[in-house]
Amino acid sequence: MIVTGQNGIGKSNLLESVELLSSLRSHRSNRNQDLIYWDQDKACLTAIIEDDQKLSLELHRKGGRKAYKNEKLLTRQIDLIGPLRSVGFSALDLELIRGEPSQRRNWLDRTVQQLEPIYSDLMGRFSRLLRQRSQLWRNLSLESNEDQNILLDSFDMQMALVSTRIHRRRRRILNRLLPIAASWQQHLSNSKEKLNILYLPGSKLEGEESERLWRENIERQLLEMRSEEELTGNCRVGPHRDDVQFLVNGVDARRFGSAGQQRTIVLALKLAELELIKSVYGKSPILLLDDVLAELDPKRQLLLLDAVGQKHQCLISATHVESFEGEWVRNSQLMQLDSFC
Repeated sequence: MIVTGQNGIGKSNLLESVELLSSLRSHRSNRNQDLIYWDQDKACLTAIIEDDQKLSLELHRKGGRKAYKNEKLLTRQIDLIGPLRSVGFSALDLELIRGEPSQRRNWLDRTVQQLEPIYSDLMGRFSRLLRQRSQLWRNLSLESNEDQNILLDSFDMQMALVSTRIHRRRRRILNRLLPIAASWQQHLSNSKEKLNILYLPGSKLEGEESERLWRENIERQLLEMRSEEELTGNCRVGPHRDDVQFLVNGVDARRFGSAGQQRTIVLALKLAELELIKSVYGKSPILLLDDVLAELDPKRQLLLLDAVGQKHQCLISATHVESFEGEWVRNSQLMQLDSFC
């Protein structure tokens, strides 16, 4: 489906709604307040999907979120994930390669969550531990040194365990994405570019992949960094300091890649996400293309549309349909968004 309309009419909001219902995440913001009309206290998203299943998500300005399946309140929001899956691609994703490490971590987390919804719980636990640990450092003067060390030891044990499980899942998903993305990079560059992806963990992951060994290593690193952490109040070890490096023909694409190479990497990553999710669940997710074609040159536009057109359901936003080839328009359902009366 191609959704058209003038800028500011709500095309991106429509695609973002599908993203929220399928992943409980928005690529634009993690704050409910940013996803609700200024003069409203809440927003409600509802979709009817296959087998007449009804999915709903309420966003409250005060009070968090509520998820419903077939009008039944879910005790765990992550149970909403599964019936509807999507892979989003917006102009913001073009900053994935040259942007800040947080953007690459967010992309990585969204990808892992598509395959393992329980991953949201891990990230929630880690975020709470990180906040509580920072609060502890701010209140050091309220505790004796012995009590402080006991509390820090407790935090270190919990953080090391959760960090290990996050690191393992992030590294594994990159290892699964790499061969697929590398194949697409080669295809999209006419066999001129070889893509490699390196996981740069915020912890020293020494030895073989073992939960016990990695957990013990991270505990030791947290202990070694306490004196520095005491001065800054910032935890210097853990998945919140992860990064991902993309190499094209052995060269760092962030520092030395051309704009065309960086865009091609993002295209390859998104197509790899689609294929991986389909291979795991046997069903293609919806591809959300949010006004992204305007950011690509005509050759890459055609490569992208040809690659996904016959295999995947697409929801594409654009200001007009003239930029699409006639066959694409003829084979697509068109929806025009107009201003509210």
